[in-house]
Amino acid sequence: MTQIIERPPTHGDDTPESRPSLLTLSMAQAINLGLHDAMAADDRVLVFGEDVARLGGVFRVTEGLAETFGQQRCFDTPLAESAIIGISIGMALRGFVPVPELQFDGFSAPAFDQIVSQLAKYRMRTHGDVQMAVTLRIPSFGGIGAVEHHSESTESWWLHTAGLKVAVPSTPSDAYWLLRQSISSRDPVIYLEPKRRYWTRGSVDTVVPPLPFGRAAVRRPGEDITVVTYGGLVDVACNAAEIAADQGCSVEVVDLRTLNPLDFDTIAESVRRTGRCVVMHEGPRTLGFGAELAARLSEELFYDLEAPVLRATGFDTPYPPARLEKLWLPGVDRLLDCIERAMTQ
Repeated sequence: MTQIIERPPTHGDDTPESRPSLLTLSMAQAINLGLHDAMAADDRVLVFGEDVARLGGVFRVTEGLAETFGQQRCFDTPLAESAIIGISIGMALRGFVPVPELQFDGFSAPAFDQIVSQLAKYRMRTHGDVQMAVTLRIPSFGGIGAVEHHSESTESWWLHTAGLKVAVPSTPSDAYWLLRQSISSRDPVIYLEPKRRYWTRGSVDTVVPPLPFGRAAVRRPGEDITVVTYGGLVDVACNAAEIAADQGCSVEVVDLRTLNPLDFDTIAESVRRTGRCVVMHEGPRTLGFGAELAARLSEELFYDLEAPVLRATGFDTPYPPARLEKLWLPGVDRLLDCIERAMTQ
């Protein structure tokens, strides 16, 4: 019989073999456990960033790792994001498996040149001879009322850059497994952690992954319209689907899980059945990821669509002050409005 415990035993002599396979964890705990297990499995894995060792990170996601694995494998860095990525590239060239953290999404801008010009391109420039096994963790997106530069949607930056994989978990289970799979990758992975989901709890099977890396998940089946989203908005979409169901509309919710690689087959299969689609993301509307999905769906599934693909997104403005965040972020009402418009066309 599988035992469920309330927190991960991430210290001391804990190993995956010595603990119950099914745990009840928050997303933050699941990421912590994923880092712990990756470090235990491979002594080349290094965790570092601003305040990740002594403090355990701003959100305590890396708490206990320095005590368990030592300061040489989990260590603090100066407040210099470009240096953090530069260190990661150098370590990867020497055969290490770096897992750096940039403290907040807005802080990734100072590291942009290192990520785009070097991290993303090394493997292709060397014809595959040099691997860049770097998993860059970035606490991302909004929903927690943070101050300026602490709540951004940067995924379109990385998706426009060939050579980078992009993963966005929405559940504790995906947080654990997408991280383990990212660290095992030979390519650099941008691992975007939805801050608003850090304290969400759920079951995590640490033995059997729920899905392969790159596969989307249907979180709620439906027949009338497809909502495609990811990260912290998956729960918002499921809540909207419940309200729509009370009004006689059956909404299918597809959680992308990874944005690159994109599981377009799962999206297309859903949209062919429903004939309608709304794409939802937190970032601004113009040139957001929803624009790419809407364009591709229109190109490849034109004769299957009963209505144009609509987008429920943030606004084309700089991210607002914390008190206005709820008005700026797409929520249940904005999504339901799109659903209603799509169903009446």
